[in-house]
Amino acid sequence: MDATLSAELERVRQDFRTNLTACTKERFERANIALEEVRTRFFGKKSALQNLLHKLGDLPPDQRKGFGAAVNLLKQEMLRAFEQTQSSLEEQSGAQRLEVERLDSTLPDRPQHLGTLHPTGQVIEEVIAVFGDMGFRAVEGPDVEDDFHNFVALNFPPDHPARQMHDTFYLQGEKRMASEGSSPSSEPWLLRTHTSPVQVRTMLEGDLPIRIIAPGRCYRSDSDQTHTPMFHQVEGLVIDERTHFGHLKSCLSAFVRAFFEQDSVCVRFRPSYFPFTEPSAEMDVACLRKEGALELVAEVSPRSDWLEILGCGMVHPNVLRACNLDPDRYQGFAFGMGVERLAMLKYGIADLRTMFEGDVAWLQHYGFSPLDAPSLLRGLRPQAC
Repeated sequence: MDATLSAELERVRQDFRTNLTACTKERFERANIALEEVRTRFFGKKSALQNLLHKLGDLPPDQRKGFGAAVNLLKQEMLRAFEQTQSSLEEQSGAQRLEVERLDSTLPDRPQHLGTLHPTGQVIEEVIAVFGDMGFRAVEGPDVEDDFHNFVALNFPPDHPARQMHDTFYLQGEKRMASEGSSPSSEPWLLRTHTSPVQVRTMLEGDLPIRIIAPGRCYRSDSDQTHTPMFHQVEGLVIDERTHFGHLKSCLSAFVRAFFEQDSVCVRFRPSYFPFTEPSAEMDVACLRKEGALELVAEVSPRSDWLEILGCGMVHPNVLRACNLDPDRYQGFAFGMGVERLAMLKYGIADLRTMFEGDVAWLQHYGFSPLDAPSLLRGLRPQAC
């Protein structure tokens, strides 16, 4: 092999050794970065070894085989040295990290914070207290539901968008048994998208009249600044032989005044559509955005806005039939509200995402004493911790 080529190979070998040795002298925070730079420089697509291989085409045929073999041997030698250095650095950095991050058990413990009740839990307790005073009882149900309780019994058509994978979390597993039932079904389990299945289960029990609220977790495949994959709802249901839409408006208006502890809260009902109610409506409250958070206002002005806080309506006859109730005899109303939205509006929380971060300082600021249960007699809003 030509002496010039041999000298060039030796130059690459010495340059590699110099840079590799320099990596071992770096602190462990910098060593991995330096090692990656060496790998890119000597083994990348534009490395010195690749430049040498590109020269094969310019060499006489009798020198190509020998030069190519020499380059490959050098590459194998460099790779072995690189891997040994990398392994050694990993051991050293682990030892150095243990030394730097060693916990001194003689240091005083950090101060213990008094546990607080999350605003979500606080609002649920407040809602239960308000509706409990109206004669409602709280009922719970499973988070994992079947298609019948979550969709079919609630009058969702087979092609409704809420059934699609991009809205509902479906669980993969064995075939389930039909509701309380007997015959196998190929439909999968799913995480409930609302707490309405609790209403279905209550109506199927047939213990009339019904006056319940159903607080609990819900799940939807949706995540952005104002939506989270897991959230909390409180839904209500009244079924008897004489309830009408006027009772619905009166009940929810009274709830809003009691929950926000303001007799002058401005509300409005707008026509809407839900598969399980007819007629349907949405309830808005007047509010004003102040310093990033929403604040209720007593009078609507050009600066104020409306915020939807719940959906409601008279229970659809198809829902009653699916639950073995005669729609010619029984009727009632249902409603549902998002707990996090109520908490943000009442306690001035500007960002929904902070409610799911588990920040101790945030919980200390917005949390409540778990021993101070809300009641209409003493006031819903206890002292924050």
